[in-house]
Amino acid sequence: MMKIVYVAAPYSSGDQVINVRNAINAGEELVKNGFVPFVPHLSHLWHCISPHEYDFWINLDTHYLLRCDALLRLPGESRGADSEVAIAIEKWIPVYYSIPELVEGLSED
Repeated sequence: MMKIVYVAAPYSSGDQVINVRNAINAGEELVKNGFVPFVPHLSHLWHCISPHEYDFWINLDTHYLLRCDALLRLPGESRGADSEVAIAIEKWIPVYYSIPELVEGLSED
């Protein structure tokens, strides 16, 4: 069964469109390496159509994170991504800081 990887990365710090692009690019690399990415940044369009408060998105994303096999933390300042890393660590979900590190770590399973 393919591993599901949560992509934790900046969204609201800096240019949101560039941040969404970076997260999608990481998701694409994960697919190429045989993983199923969960890219919470894809809710950007949903938020444009039906805006919600910050806590709504954090709560929704936390539910998704808890169903993932690993978390990939992309570089950049992000209160939300840092919180997601803390949750992953608390719940014993492996955290990786690069795709090569993730590929190596999850291939050992």
